[in-house]
Amino acid sequence: MAIATINPATGETLKTFEPLNDAEIAAKLDVAGQAFEFHRQTSFERRSQYLQKAADILEQDKAEFAKLMTLEMGKPFKAAIAEVEKCAVVCRYYAEHAADFLADVTVQTDASHSFVRYQPLGVILAVMPWNFPFWQVFRFAAPALMAGNVGLLKHASNVPQCALAIEDILQRAGFPTGVFQTLLIGAAKVADLMADERVKAATLTGSEPAGVSLATAAGKQIKKTVLELGGSDPFIVLASADLETAVVTATTARMLNNGQSCIAAKRFIVVEAIADKFEKLLLDKFEALKLGDPMELDTDLGPLATPGILQDLDQQVQDAISSGGKVITGGHALSDRPGNFYPPTIITNIPPDTPIAKEEFFGPVALLFRVADIDAAIKLANDTPFGLGASAWTTNDQERDRLITEIEAGSVFINSMVKSDPRLPFGGIKRSGYGRELSIQGIHEFMNVKTVWVK
Repeated sequence: MAIATINPATGETLKTFEPLNDAEIAAKLDVAGQAFEFHRQTSFERRSQYLQKAADILEQDKAEFAKLMTLEMGKPFKAAIAEVEKCAVVCRYYAEHAADFLADVTVQTDASHSFVRYQPLGVILAVMPWNFPFWQVFRFAAPALMAGNVGLLKHASNVPQCALAIEDILQRAGFPTGVFQTLLIGAAKVADLMADERVKAATLTGSEPAGVSLATAAGKQIKKTVLELGGSDPFIVLASADLETAVVTATTARMLNNGQSCIAAKRFIVVEAIADKFEKLLLDKFEALKLGDPMELDTDLGPLATPGILQDLDQQVQDAISSGGKVITGGHALSDRPGNFYPPTIITNIPPDTPIAKEEFFGPVALLFRVADIDAAIKLANDTPFGLGASAWTTNDQERDRLITEIEAGSVFINSMVKSDPRLPFGGIKRSGYGRELSIQGIHEFMNVKTVWVK
């Protein structure tokens, strides 16, 4: 695959990059290995200063970085600004908390002194997606670098300038040469990187096939991985819900990042008693959205990132129709303009037992299902190979407790949309992946959790 910036709003190729050759990759691995031996010895105080400086740079130049994201993958500019700001937040969070998260933990045993010590593993490979081109990287880099690890970034091939900008930010912040490097390479090189003894572990956010490929390569080398893969997140609305608020949130949750988010609400599961009203309100919200130039501040929905994503989404919609689904708005790619634009779409009446009802739709398409009661809602919510997040709406305490306990997902949000927060662990179960990012659990993923016993 070519490594290039192609504006998804116009289809124009703006800049191309030559992938690194094997000798250049080997040189960067050498630098990373040497950097780890130095970086692991630096103090938490020094690392914290670097990360605070990175946060300062992100905040000061957020418009520049936001424009880069919008140009490369089509995110609405106002959403891109928010993404840069969130990156600064995660940098400050780990700058302030990493030392406590990684402090020795004394455990009372029959030893004179026994404790757990956290030590960095070394060079960590991060295989990252295009949909949140800054946030996905910083939520890995902030804890990893604070822990004393070093990072190698293999970013998606359609956001090369974002990848290079992130390396530059961390270098300007003071991190020594080699502590974080961007590798402009194709996916075919990942297995070779995993086979290199200098790479100790890997993290990937992306599609299920990409996760399988990385986990296979890592498994052959007995190296740890953290995977955050796809999601077909349910958005459950029960009869006691605050319907107006639920519909506003449903629209935001489905259209997040032009609908291209693993944790976007995708399957709307509504009890029959309120389904007609919910459908009407959701239709009104979808039809009021402004689709257009993502650089304009009043644009709600920009283009999909690539022509391939547009084609795949349109094919899924046609498959849903063939399976019995009924489109009540949208339902076809737009041909009246350049770029990868797909309109807000709602599909009802899809038989829940058909394969298409369980798939992830990566774009502004909502699947609307009607169910009799909470039992049917929970059963349908869990009837998918994925288990990333779930949003559920009720004002009944017993219903709330059942939803929290019985939904199979890495996170459950009651009366709110699913989101990531540096203070809380983030990740999935089933085919949505394994391991956790963020919070204390995230920084522990790439550590040697060493038992020490002194007699």
